[in-house]
Amino acid sequence: MSTKKIGILTEFNYEDIELWYPYYRLKEEGHEAFTVGPEKGKTYNSKNGYPCKAEYGIDEIQAADIDGLIIPGGFAPDYWRRDERILSLVRDLDAAGKVLASICHGPWVLISAKVIRGRKVTCFSAIKDDVENAGADYSDCPVVVDRNMVTSRLPKDLPDFCREIIALLKK
Repeated sequence: MSTKKIGILTEFNYEDIELWYPYYRLKEEGHEAFTVGPEKGKTYNSKNGYPCKAEYGIDEIQAADIDGLIIPGGFAPDYWRRDERILSLVRDLDAAGKVLASICHGPWVLISAKVIRGRKVTCFSAIKDDVENAGADYSDCPVVVDRNMVTSRLPKDLPDFCREIIALLKK
């Protein structure tokens, strides 16, 4: 197996388990997982106050340098979706067919990056209307894979979410 490089977004009010579960699960598989925030070296606290230091700043990351990106939920996606640097990275990763995974409120970023139209996705129920209004085909199931895109609903779906991310990274 070749080692893949996967960034995981971090920002104020991220959902703890939706960042840390994939982070350690990917490392367990032998991949290089790392956190990416708006500012390198800044510590961002989760919804529950758990700190995460951004190992890289978004300005240091380009689609050509990584094999995938994970967008956790919580309230952080509402900040990420306003950052053109993040939206540009998401568009570039999608255009390159690289793994683009989001869970819970994470699909808000996919909506703002305009990569969700015509795609099959799932998400937290509160943003179901948002993904449908953006032109996505919503399904209420633990995980949905559409080409390079993996989406899930809730923390309880993390085992399925990570299994599908890992499967795509093996292709």
